[in-house]
Amino acid sequence: MAERLGELLLRDRVITPEQLQEGIEEQKRAGGRLGFNLTKLGHLSEQELTMFLSKQYGIPTIDLANEEIESEIAQLIPEDVAKKYQVLPVKRTGSTLIVAMADPSNIFAIDDIKFLTGYNVESVVAAEGAIKDAIESAYAMEEMEMDMDDVLTEFEDDDIETVQEEEDVDLGDLKKAVEDAPVVKLVNLILTDAIKKSSSDIHIEPYEKSFRVRYRTDGVLQEVMKPPMSLRNAIVSRIKILSQLDIAERRLPQDGRIKLKLGKNKEMDYRVSVLPTLFGEKVCLRLLDKSNLQLDMTKLGFDQKALDAFLGSIHKPWGIVLVTGPTGSGKTTTLYSALSDLNKVSENISTAEDPVEFNLMGINQCQMHDDIGLNFAAALRSFLRQDPDIIMVGEIRDYETAEIAIKAALTGHLVLSTLHTNDAPSTVNRLLNMGIEPFLVSSACNCILAQRLARKICSDCTEPVEVPMDTFIDLGVNPEAAKQIKASHGKGCATCGGTGYKGRVALYEVMPFTDPLKDAVLNGASAAELKKQAIAEGMLTLRMAGVKKIAEGVTTVEEILRVTMSDN
Repeated sequence: MAERLGELLLRDRVITPEQLQEGIEEQKRAGGRLGFNLTKLGHLSEQELTMFLSKQYGIPTIDLANEEIESEIAQLIPEDVAKKYQVLPVKRTGSTLIVAMADPSNIFAIDDIKFLTGYNVESVVAAEGAIKDAIESAYAMEEMEMDMDDVLTEFEDDDIETVQEEEDVDLGDLKKAVEDAPVVKLVNLILTDAIKKSSSDIHIEPYEKSFRVRYRTDGVLQEVMKPPMSLRNAIVSRIKILSQLDIAERRLPQDGRIKLKLGKNKEMDYRVSVLPTLFGEKVCLRLLDKSNLQLDMTKLGFDQKALDAFLGSIHKPWGIVLVTGPTGSGKTTTLYSALSDLNKVSENISTAEDPVEFNLMGINQCQMHDDIGLNFAAALRSFLRQDPDIIMVGEIRDYETAEIAIKAALTGHLVLSTLHTNDAPSTVNRLLNMGIEPFLVSSACNCILAQRLARKICSDCTEPVEVPMDTFIDLGVNPEAAKQIKASHGKGCATCGGTGYKGRVALYEVMPFTDPLKDAVLNGASAAELKKQAIAEGMLTLRMAGVKKIAEGVTTVEEILRVTMSDN
């Protein structure tokens, strides 16, 4: 193809004869394809080359940097074949395999892939450099993912024993154990297998006579393995070394971070928390995958009316917007989505977070350090001396932080923050209990949003299911509306690991502060009275939002019963 490509590029005046000759000489010297060498020399960009090839062969292009290649798809073509032909499988549709190619005219490569996979092959064009990076990333993950049983067979039966906490641990012996190949492999496996299973947290937990590893996947904890008890200290210490923590300190809690590089284009951050317990140190790792951070508010699960109300509140010039819910309910994602929507060159945005989970370009993010006196209240005071337009406070935990946030909202700033309450109306009582005056709450608040995450039905095994009328009535649905709802569930398949669920969707309860609600707060209304007034004004409660998701076939009745409370 080299000579033909050169002639085509010359004919379309994309390159000059001198540049072509230089590219051919570089190809003879360094090897590789002509197009790759021309881009390496700077005579044309990878984008120009892929667009040219797409136009020439009538094949669409693909940007591999923005594609997440699933491990099971990559494994359809062996790594050596992928490198030989510079190809990478991208996705599978029925009996067709879509393959990214640097050279779409290579019929030998297409025939080989058809023979190896048994699929019909449909080509898309990608830059050779991008394909090389994507191959390295896709197959690096495959190499790291080992079978747990294979790793555990490297330990002898004698390794499985109870180790008493009061035993003295020799640091020299511990450091040697940490560097042992089986321990390194096992920790790598735990870290990478959690990515493969799309888990959000890893729990490594010691008990008196057992030691277990659990993953939180789609909001539910599942036990995945029980390593030998004798490796308890070595595994925890290995994680502490990766997190740059003190392995000699085993009596105090410690917090750290691990950055795992997977190929050239993929990185995963783990937020690490080590907590001393009765029988050893418990480790919890939160997976922070920036590539999966959803910042498009229209895709988070908002009902359109609720979305309009929330967007209207965050685009007001001042006031406070509160997002509430328990730990792990998606509050950070909602706040980051709001900040992303507000992030403009004309706005000065500062955030106080504990911890900073994701780095956002154009936003000044400040990490809290309570041990040196840098808490939310101290950060807020500093922000107000930094000419701010928009302030985000990770959490309002006490009167001091609440007071400064409310005052900032009343003096021309937009303030975003979170609170741990069960629903939107009860947030008002929480602020009043902190000591904030009712007139300040009613004057400052633009909107309160409560949220939960519910598991989504697996799209590969969803099917209709009969639900008794009484169940819908218990959910708060009137009998006439209940007759119209067609419920679904997942019967369980390989994609969802037999659970029937894959992924999560957010349920939102958005309560804009209207004049009637402000009056109710000033008159000392209870949370129940505020809720009644908000519903009368059209607010969808968390339970109502859940019922809508059931009717849309997104989630199940059982899931809504699990994550929401009755409105009565």
